[in-house]
Amino acid sequence: MVSDTIGNLFCLMAQSGSINAFLAGYNLAIVGVILNNTKGSLFMVAAMAAFAIEDMLIKSAAETTSIGLILALFGLGGMVVFMLLTWRKGQTILHPALMSKPILIRAVCEVIGRFCFALAITLTPLSSASAILQATPLIAMIGAALLFGEQVGFKRWIAVMVGFCGVLMIIRPGLDGFEATSLFAVVATLGFAGRDLATRAASPVLSNMQLGVYGFFVLIPAGIAIQLYQNEPLQLGSTAAAQIIGAIVFGVMAYNALTIAMRAGDVSVISPFRYTRLLFALGLGIFIFGESPDLATLLGSLLVVLSGGYTLIQTRKTVTAGLIKNRA
Repeated sequence: MVSDTIGNLFCLMAQSGSINAFLAGYNLAIVGVILNNTKGSLFMVAAMAAFAIEDMLIKSAAETTSIGLILALFGLGGMVVFMLLTWRKGQTILHPALMSKPILIRAVCEVIGRFCFALAITLTPLSSASAILQATPLIAMIGAALLFGEQVGFKRWIAVMVGFCGVLMIIRPGLDGFEATSLFAVVATLGFAGRDLATRAASPVLSNMQLGVYGFFVLIPAGIAIQLYQNEPLQLGSTAAAQIIGAIVFGVMAYNALTIAMRAGDVSVISPFRYTRLLFALGLGIFIFGESPDLATLLGSLLVVLSGGYTLIQTRKTVTAGLIKNRA
């Protein structure tokens, strides 16, 4: 009876032509989702490539220029660009929410992350520092569970432990291959995770552009303070200046590409492409700086990437299940 009714319904729709319109609209919707996700994925890959190039240029500039001066100039250039973008959108630079607790915490974490990662890529191989940085989402997930009460299941805790095992394989504490300077990358990871958590806690009235202004601004006094503390001579050759300018350009390009990517399609589809940054870093490290990552570093990097990807998949399933439950 039900099957006959459905059959008759489809016959009527076919006769009226509505079923063809329905199928055409359905196919267009699927094509639209695929195109948006493809666009978002490509922009995410482009953003990660630009970030890797930014890291390469900063590492190159640090060979002849102090870290403090690089941070100050990098912050100045980025701040100016984001100020122009903020004004273009008709937004104010000095928003009242600027002095809120989350923004101040975000500023501190930004300085810690930027400074320590700059030291990490300067003193250690670019490939290993970038591999450790990929653990940032795992640390941010732990912070979200502790600070915001997010539910983290048993499988995701296992994934976090696997990811940290990968980090330990790269660092190798207590073994002959251990480099104390690699701990700068670990501290940078903590700083960037703290920045992401503080960004989430920040007032939604602040746009991404305004947050960009504040994030780059704090690097200026921090860089000056580091420069004064190190008491190194101010040396900035034309090559280093070009490299810093290039880092600013690629950094802004990466930020914009990342924003487009996250708004283009499904976050759960696009986010895993963040880990392509490690592939670009490995390539640049090998071909530009002559690095040769050993087997332990490669295996540790693989564990970090796999654990992060698995965590994203599990998070997507949890969110989807929650939405279905709420609708029911």
